[in-house]
Amino acid sequence: RALISVLAVLALVISAEASVGTNSSFCTESKECLEYELVCKTDEYEVRHYSPTRWVSTDAEAYFMGVGAAMAFRRLFQYITGANEAGIQMDMTAPVLVKIPEETRMWEPAIYTLNFPLPAAYQDKPPAPTNDKLYFTEMPDMNVYVRSYGGWMLSVTSRLHAHLLTKELERVRASYNHTYHYGVGYDSPLKLLNRHNEVWYVAEGEPPCFSIHVYYTLSPLWHLVFNYMFYHS
Repeated sequence: RALISVLAVLALVISAEASVGTNSSFCTESKECLEYELVCKTDEYEVRHYSPTRWVSTDAEAYFMGVGAAMAFRRLFQYITGANEAGIQMDMTAPVLVKIPEETRMWEPAIYTLNFPLPAAYQDKPPAPTNDKLYFTEMPDMNVYVRSYGGWMLSVTSRLHAHLLTKELERVRASYNHTYHYGVGYDSPLKLLNRHNEVWYVAEGEPPCFSIHVYYTLSPLWHLVFNYMFYHS
């Protein structure tokens, strides 16, 4: 019981700065953005909770993520600008998600899946696409590990930040889906400055929420508590 009480107090301290919010601070070009709950934030990553949502999706086979995303983007953009059975034009939403397989080979093309979140008005009954390469994806209720970065979401930068995020997740013994990750973009190609991109890994189980810097400044007693949490979780 004493250990449980200690862990409970520690959890309250760690989550004290967590808050409910949206990504409106960096989503500046779209009328509607995917909302989330901030579970916690460390020096290296955020943990966010996303509720179930519906997306319009398409796949593209390419040797590089950027090429595949460009091919798929055109199809999805045509859908929201009227290439659907109802002829409805929808506002662009954010973010754009690119599902990237974790295992790719330089001499073989990979399948990249591009996803647009459907506007709130069409979440329940979206118009059917006229292009048979498009389909709807039901994103489940999920927690994700997030690393943010600026500039352009290119194949090399996306892979770099995915590597840096997984390095931190392995350090804290976080459980996550190892088969794929998401490259996440919020800005149009016309925006040149203050761009915002992210890498997501889908969490499995309870996400660890503490800073490595905080860990090394804690007393030996707290080190024992943390180690007990990780080795007995």
